[in-house]
Amino acid sequence: MASEKYGVPPTGPAPGAPPPMAAGAPQGYVSPQQPQVQMGAMQPGYAGQQPGVSAQPGQIQWMPHPQAMPGCPPGLEYLTQIDQLLVHQQVELFEMLTDYETENRYQVKNSVGQQIYFAHEESGCCERQCCAGKRGFLMHVTDNMNQEVLRLNREFKFCGGCCWCANADCAAADIAVEAPVGNVIGYVRQSQSWWYPNFTIMNVAKETVLKLRGPFWFCQNVCCTDDIDFKIMDPELTTELGKVSKQWGGIFKEAYTKADNFAITFPMDLNVDMKACLLGAVFLVDFMYFEQPKNNNRH
Repeated sequence: MASEKYGVPPTGPAPGAPPPMAAGAPQGYVSPQQPQVQMGAMQPGYAGQQPGVSAQPGQIQWMPHPQAMPGCPPGLEYLTQIDQLLVHQQVELFEMLTDYETENRYQVKNSVGQQIYFAHEESGCCERQCCAGKRGFLMHVTDNMNQEVLRLNREFKFCGGCCWCANADCAAADIAVEAPVGNVIGYVRQSQSWWYPNFTIMNVAKETVLKLRGPFWFCQNVCCTDDIDFKIMDPELTTELGKVSKQWGGIFKEAYTKADNFAITFPMDLNVDMKACLLGAVFLVDFMYFEQPKNNNRH
């Protein structure tokens, strides 16, 4: 089990996390086999409100669960309907006050703000405190029924992260993407580069499907609030297909926390496995370039 591997005690639910499972379904979720739902009633925490009924302030709106699709890993049906994802890292108050590195948590939303997934990191305490963004982790991605639909596995590498040496397995930062858990559907791997942050998006056969290329130099602070774009390219680096953008989060958030906001755009008809891999690429980029202490980072 992953928790036995890292020896990390489970943490409680965070804001935006799906409610705990009870009797096979989260509180407020009613399966299609239960016809006794009263008309006009709104399911708590679910995005499908009835007409004329607005969500309560602070209530999480979830994207309605699409029907199962042949050939699509369970839980990834959401990705077939969208061409943009918003990834919002949650502010950890304890980490902000004490500088003690905690496990990261993220909300993944669609372009209209409906939550699709909740992602939470599982990692070793020593690696978090001593290795910062180089640490290994499991990223558990759950849907609105609290089912883990995606798992991202990054192994710790002592020499990992150096772009000059990324052609060597011992130095290249990478992530394996599993959907469902235990079934690898693709990989994100750092590519060798002299100046640019480069990543390769590969299918399960480790064939290159996409490239992700970052800027030669980037800065983000009160005097430079532009988005930092990593371009999604075809394997030949001739056509831009989308981008991963690190967005400006505001003066306070950028100065005092490590909570980052990202946006991903990609073609609507892109293979769903590759969309999932691009989501994994966001987490790898975040850890490698934006997870460093605020007084010693690159942005």
